[in-house]
Amino acid sequence: MSLRAGVTATAPGQRDVRMTDKQRRAVVAGAVGNTVEWVDWAVYSAFAPIFASQFFPKADKTADLLATLAVFAVGFGMRPIGAAVLGAYADRRGRKAGMTLTISMMAAAALLVAVCPPYSAIGVAAPTVLVIARLVQGFSAGGEFGTSSAFLIESAAPNRRAFIGSWQQVSVGAGTLIASLLGTLLTSTLSDGALTTWGWRAAFAVGGLLGLIGLWLRSAVEETDAFTEMAERRDGDSRPRPLRDMVAKHPRAALRVIGITIAGTLLYYIWVSYMPGYAHAAEGVPLSRAFLANTLAIIVFLVMLPFGGMLSDRFGRKPTMVIFAAGFLLLSWPSFQLIGGGFWSLLLVELVGMVFLVGYSANCAVVMAEQFPVEVRTTGIGLPYALAVAVFGGTAPYVTTWMATHGHRDNIWIYTAIAAVIGVVVYATMPETKGKEIG
Repeated sequence: MSLRAGVTATAPGQRDVRMTDKQRRAVVAGAVGNTVEWVDWAVYSAFAPIFASQFFPKADKTADLLATLAVFAVGFGMRPIGAAVLGAYADRRGRKAGMTLTISMMAAAALLVAVCPPYSAIGVAAPTVLVIARLVQGFSAGGEFGTSSAFLIESAAPNRRAFIGSWQQVSVGAGTLIASLLGTLLTSTLSDGALTTWGWRAAFAVGGLLGLIGLWLRSAVEETDAFTEMAERRDGDSRPRPLRDMVAKHPRAALRVIGITIAGTLLYYIWVSYMPGYAHAAEGVPLSRAFLANTLAIIVFLVMLPFGGMLSDRFGRKPTMVIFAAGFLLLSWPSFQLIGGGFWSLLLVELVGMVFLVGYSANCAVVMAEQFPVEVRTTGIGLPYALAVAVFGGTAPYVTTWMATHGHRDNIWIYTAIAAVIGVVVYATMPETKGKEIG
């Protein structure tokens, strides 16, 4: 879908507003850079079942996978720290500076994992390197969401903010799609031995090298007008303290971002990032078939996201997000009954889930950005979001795998249904921000 299709807007009582070429180039550069950064993040969860035995003492496959997923959760634990530090950095120094820094760290960490020797060669140093790399990636990812969201929303025409903001999640999904395609390609063409010894390393190496492309794009982009004008206004003032100001002046908005994120992040990470590994480990679906189902579903998801943004720009943030949460409340129980039915059942579960996820993912960047003024926008989006993601998103794969392997598979749907109920309540009671002046 072309960005040009959704860039003309008519705000109430105003002339038509069309994005400039400068704005359009900024959106493309920001989205593409975000895509290649999230390849690095998604490769870990996509290939966890494959490389788990390379970093830990050989015990059994389930124990290795759980240990690897624990490191996955540790990376999420760094996201709030990264959001606080890097968010404040981007609110002081600019969105461009923040995005350049985050992608550099993410790519370097992916390349480190790609070249790290296995446990059999260097012992405990192997999981240590894995933990360090994941901590760096978590720190980087913590700053990425707030910075790229603020960058895209500030680059948007006033009445197309959800449409432009949806490209933040298109780019995240595209990164996940590339990781899933790598999984499909490598599991379909390599032997089990080659996949375990070097195939997964190739995936991390590709992710790291793609990061260099994102770094180049972000280095060339211009700063947003909103940040530039704000920086000019505060010249001569005392040193800005965005973290302190966000907590002191906007606590309700910060709590609202946490509430908005709970259902979205938990259900997103189960359906988009971890479903192939879960279906394989818990239900015995062949990994190559699970990756294929995931890939096809993500393609549908990416195509639908900009249309979800258009619906939000027309009808509002609240109704489209309530539909997402209510849909998953109805979907939770039948989904986990169908996953073990093979490829077609898994594909059906993934596709229906992706349709509902559009209601959250097309809105999350814009609705969070609309809660805060430009002075604290990156920190305000990033820190509360990262806290919620760390608690609910980072632990979701571990919790579902533990439940499935300890005799509680039939109760996993309750876990997702509770998140959906929270989502319905939050989205139905939050103020509508469509059309709000954001500066």
